[in-house]
Amino acid sequence: MKQQIRVNDLGVIPYQRAWDYQEQLLQESVQLKAALRNGTALESAAIAHHLLFCEHPPVYTLGKSGHLEHLLINRQQLEEKGIEFVQTNRGGDITFHGPGQVVGYPIIDLELFFTDIGRYLRFLEEVIIRTMADYGLQGARSKGETGVWLDPEDPAKARKICAMGVRCSRWVTMHGFAINVNTDMDYFNNIVACGIVDKQVTSLEKELGHAIPLEEVKSKIAMYFAEVFEAELLVTEGDK
Repeated sequence: MKQQIRVNDLGVIPYQRAWDYQEQLLQESVQLKAALRNGTALESAAIAHHLLFCEHPPVYTLGKSGHLEHLLINRQQLEEKGIEFVQTNRGGDITFHGPGQVVGYPIIDLELFFTDIGRYLRFLEEVIIRTMADYGLQGARSKGETGVWLDPEDPAKARKICAMGVRCSRWVTMHGFAINVNTDMDYFNNIVACGIVDKQVTSLEKELGHAIPLEEVKSKIAMYFAEVFEAELLVTEGDK
């Protein structure tokens, strides 16, 4: 029987608020798993899987393994530009979230799929690669670097289009991916994106020469997420 994943579009939401909501959903899943194992919950109770979509106001986020020096502007400059800065508990280094970007946060129990974080990240990359193919773009992986790229084997052309960073607690995931769709790429001039100095960043709009509806991209990602993870999707309107 296929696992069911609840898809919820949170719209434009501050980073911290979305992070808090992810933590809430993760803790609910972890507590239910514990109750099921201890026999204090009904066996029919199902662990809920979620795929959250959102857009954030401009914010730089630094992962737990990141380096603060990869933020190239100071606090005063951040305030002047109206950009937040948040140190978070996901993996990875520094990245940008902002308008025109599709951010996806899967909160899923990997014990009901497979217990392999590396495989999970490759699955997320595959979802984005298939989405990009619908736009005639050949997304690819770069050896040793999580995320999705264009021309990663050519140092002169290599550019990242989708950043990824996750956290996993008792095999329940949170955080996820951010694909640049119609993103203002100037924001990336203020950071060493993902801590990688020898590759550029790009967006669907930059590659295709025109803007792409975000709803269209979300729909494709959701479809391929279900395909890659062999799951069923349930579209919901949850709290946030």
